Amino acid sequence: MKQRGVVERTHALNWFKTWRDRDVIKVVTGLRRSGKSTAMQLARQALEADGVPANSIVYLDIERMAFDAPKTAEELYRMVVARIEAAGQNQTYIFIDEVQRVPRFEQAVDALYARGNTDVYITGSNSDLLSSELGTLLTGRYVELHMLPLSFAEYRDGLPEYGDDEALLNRYLVYGGLPYTIALPEEDVTDYLDGVLNTILIKDVSRRHPRFNLMSLRLLFAFMSDNIGNQFSLKKIADGLAQNGIKLSPTTIGDYLDALIESYILYEAAPYDAKGKRLLERGGKYYLGDLGFRHLLLGRDRSDLGHRLENLVYLELLRRSRKVFVGRTPSAEIDFVTEDQHGIHYYQVALSVLDENTLARELAPLRGISDNYPKTLLTLDRVGLGDFEGIRHVNVIDWLLGC
Repeated sequence: MKQRGVVERTHALNWFKTWRDRDVIKVVTGLRRSGKSTAMQLARQALEADGVPANSIVYLDIERMAFDAPKTAEELYRMVVARIEAAGQNQTYIFIDEVQRVPRFEQAVDALYARGNTDVYITGSNSDLLSSELGTLLTGRYVELHMLPLSFAEYRDGLPEYGDDEALLNRYLVYGGLPYTIALPEEDVTDYLDGVLNTILIKDVSRRHPRFNLMSLRLLFAFMSDNIGNQFSLKKIADGLAQNGIKLSPTTIGDYLDALIESYILYEAAPYDAKGKRLLERGGKYYLGDLGFRHLLLGRDRSDLGHRLENLVYLELLRRSRKVFVGRTPSAEIDFVTEDQHGIHYYQVALSVLDENTLARELAPLRGISDNYPKTLLTLDRVGLGDFEGIRHVNVIDWLLGC
């Protein structure tokens, strides 16, 4: 039997293999504890399995180096170069974990890349890794792998003792998909998630925004966790918080939301005009980077299943398409619109459409789109599946597992 908690991140490993030895810097981004370091480890193991000498692989985990970590870009560069020269190999593979901890790290990364005979891989836990000077300095010279928590398919692979996919989906919707949670008893998951969230708020947010009030930031995140998939203006969020005795201005809320998004614990899905095929300025929605945070902040409240399922589908679409929007038409809303190399795809998400009136309501927005791009309705139903005038009705578990 497969060992509990062991998950092969096949997508990540295939990405590393695809881009290995190509003349670009490989950048791995994502939420803390989502598996970036594990993906880097798998990549190093694959290199050694292919016969690359161990001394041709330079690995630095900036965060774990503590006081020995380089303090400047120059120190980082010289530290890596010293290891390259000591190895004396023609080709060196360089892996630097949590590189954003080094001020102006992009200068060191660029210099290492420019040496030649190097293949450079870096990871980071906030979007500043690409929105800073790195994006400008390395324009056209990097590729990005954005790591998300475990997909449901990966989650099931890590918990082989579960024979009931519906029961496993319920666990996934409550505790989320951070890889280490599948190795923990359910009673210990909350403490672990609390440690992850505190680490994100302190190391990824507070260090970049030292004037932020971390208690207010956490309370805002709890409010957003309780309202996933709802459309909010900053003013409405401020009013909602005020009802709970939390006073924050819309401007401050905007700054706090940006910080949460930078750290990948919150995502904003931009609004998309499905008729005019263009992005809109207002009307986006927010989703959690991992559903376990909702359980952490709101306790064992297992209500709002519809929005939690919607959040799950949003994250899965990010894995598959990266460009995921919420759709708008003059008279209706479409849950998600994706855009990738295959074109546009429309998705509607519902718990069940066994009631004919509910089915008609969920199909109406998709029927209102006159183009020929694919349209899919995802539900938990096991009966009544099929094709409705070109709209595919699919069970969401089958869809998540690629069935």
